[in-house]
Amino acid sequence: MQLGFVSAILPELSGQEVMRFAAQNGFDCVEVMCWPKGKAERRYAGVTHIDVENFGKEQAAQVNDWLSVSGVRISGLGYYPNPLTPDLAEAQVYIDHIKKVILAAEVLEIGVVNTFIGRDWHKSIDANWPRFLEVWRPLIAFAEAHGIRIGIENCPMAFTDDEWPGGKNLAISPAVWRRMFNDIPSDNFGLNFDPSHLVWQQIDIGQAIREFAGKFVHVHAKDARVDKHRLYEVGIMGTPLQFHTPKLPGLGDVDWGQFYSYLSDAGYDGPVCIEAEDRAYEGSLERRKVSLVQSGGYLRQFMG
Repeated sequence: MQLGFVSAILPELSGQEVMRFAAQNGFDCVEVMCWPKGKAERRYAGVTHIDVENFGKEQAAQVNDWLSVSGVRISGLGYYPNPLTPDLAEAQVYIDHIKKVILAAEVLEIGVVNTFIGRDWHKSIDANWPRFLEVWRPLIAFAEAHGIRIGIENCPMAFTDDEWPGGKNLAISPAVWRRMFNDIPSDNFGLNFDPSHLVWQQIDIGQAIREFAGKFVHVHAKDARVDKHRLYEVGIMGTPLQFHTPKLPGLGDVDWGQFYSYLSDAGYDGPVCIEAEDRAYEGSLERRKVSLVQSGGYLRQFMG
């Protein structure tokens, strides 16, 4: 396995500076964010370390120069919108950009693009399913044609009032993953697996790894702490951030020794990228750098 981090936590740095920081701190890889240039309202969105608009050989040569100098590789390109949003024009913008990220990954010979399925959060999973098939069958076929594997992160995206009640990503649980992969059977369609989202959903992480590790194209290392005193106040029907807190690896409820034990037993040998979203470390760029270094030091004890 290779240890890396998600570049979204370092928006002030250029892509080249992100790779330099990764090399200086012993990271093997980075998942590089590829949002369209411009401001985004959602936290950790809108970060552009590689601009995939009109991306070609000249731009690829520049990126490959960063990698050559740093000795760090790119684990995947990341872009996490809602391509099933009920506004069809808005959804098409996201779909078109996902295709551009796929094409950039092909030129860079990276092989992996990470994203969300999306969801109309006002509707049930069943009511979303026809649209899921309509959008994602051609997207996965497009990825296949360009030799790219798609890693869907299992984040429910149901944290804020504007995402309530259903959340903005369908791929939330084993029942949904099983259905996704049954209806779109493709070796290029898999998971960007994040254990933190299973913690507060009370889904067994080890069992999920045992069943789905063969579909893992990428893994995120993020932790979460369920705060029982807050859960007492609102119960599980509260919005998730009312009763749980995203934390750095080792500071929440994920058993990381067990997590790596299950990953290695399953034969997973790909990237594990720290996704730092711990607000206790977000006061400055330096603190966010510390969050990555601290997390890396903690996780290395479980990696050969």
